[in-house]
Amino acid sequence: MASVVFLHPDLGIGGAERLVVDAALALQTRGHKVKILTAHHDRSHCFLETRDGQLEVIATGDWLPRSVFGRCQALFASIRMVYITLYLMFFLACDIVIVDQVSTPLPLLYFMDYPTLFYCHFPDLLLTSGRTGLKALYRYPLDRWEEYSTGFADVIFVNSGFTKQVFRSTFQRLTKVNPIILYPSLSTEIFNQDGSEPSGLQAKPKQFFLSINRYERKKNLELAIQSFAQLSAENRLETRLVMVGGYDNRVEENVEYFQELNQLVAKLKLEEQVEFLKSPSDAEKVWLLKNALCLVYTPTNEHFGIVPLESMYCRTPVIAVNSGGPTETIVNSVTGWLRQPNIEEFSKAMEGVLENREQLYIVGIEGKNRVERYFSFNSFGEKLESSIFELVGKRRQSLSFLSSLAVAFHFCLALGILYWMIFGMPFP
Repeated sequence: MASVVFLHPDLGIGGAERLVVDAALALQTRGHKVKILTAHHDRSHCFLETRDGQLEVIATGDWLPRSVFGRCQALFASIRMVYITLYLMFFLACDIVIVDQVSTPLPLLYFMDYPTLFYCHFPDLLLTSGRTGLKALYRYPLDRWEEYSTGFADVIFVNSGFTKQVFRSTFQRLTKVNPIILYPSLSTEIFNQDGSEPSGLQAKPKQFFLSINRYERKKNLELAIQSFAQLSAENRLETRLVMVGGYDNRVEENVEYFQELNQLVAKLKLEEQVEFLKSPSDAEKVWLLKNALCLVYTPTNEHFGIVPLESMYCRTPVIAVNSGGPTETIVNSVTGWLRQPNIEEFSKAMEGVLENREQLYIVGIEGKNRVERYFSFNSFGEKLESSIFELVGKRRQSLSFLSSLAVAFHFCLALGILYWMIFGMPFP
């Protein structure tokens, strides 16, 4: 069995973090020794498995800032990842390192002879907008480094066929790299329980639509609210919309967007029909998924989207945007409905759910069958484990200790110079 360390910048409750936790559980249940090394782990804002002893989590480096006045988050994520990588080298031993989200430390791990697997959720350089002026100058070396460093991974996984296409079109210098599609899966044990009703609900709704996503603008959560507002008066009065989202007070966008959504609800006079919940527990999320009429999933070009899988496993149909990962998980008119991201189409689909409730049971059964057939936890673990065995068996010839030390020194020196250059200039 192998000793595996996961490197992750911030172990919160997002989709990327859920994948790390599930991957760690999948390997651990197969007898591998697993640790998760992260720069931040808030025990009040994390997945249950990372705080109840199921998984060993080591948090170090949280003294490093995440940003300066909300800026330079990508730079500091890279610095924090390098810090935990150095911690790994000095204080931990392992057979393989799985790097998640931030590719910065991959060259260092390569030259220090660590077999590496990199999970690419989506190229980071495509997630930042407003690249003009000094921001474009600031992002240029980070973007180039992302492509360069990604190429040092021994194995690269992507979360969907959509992400694989984007990877190929974005990283054009990595033509010889063939990413492997590893669909995220579910640790289904928790979804086999009934869950618990959220204490934050103002009143137990008889029937409700559900939206689950982080409070980020790119998730387009206002589409769910605006579509709900277009329902017929009768249906709207008999139904509620429950908006559930990952929320972190440290993240300025979470705070701002949450306020914007509340203002939209007030403007549409939906205060009695729309309710917001922040960062529910796993048990609360399970209850919501199992008791909702339908999940309304609004992001466009979502890289994969784990929530639709969770919903289908709970036998709850999904209305989602017809792009990105959901097109690979949802079968239109069989396990849910794929629609263009506009109010008219989403509202019409929601009306259809209310007017054909007898069909929901059949759609729910089909959804669960699809998850069990194509996105099972077992197949996910098998594919991940086979790559680990292959990597351990092909361990590269080691560099001398002095050569490795020199590589590490110059790597950190280069990052230090970049840090100094960045903070020697103002930011927009």
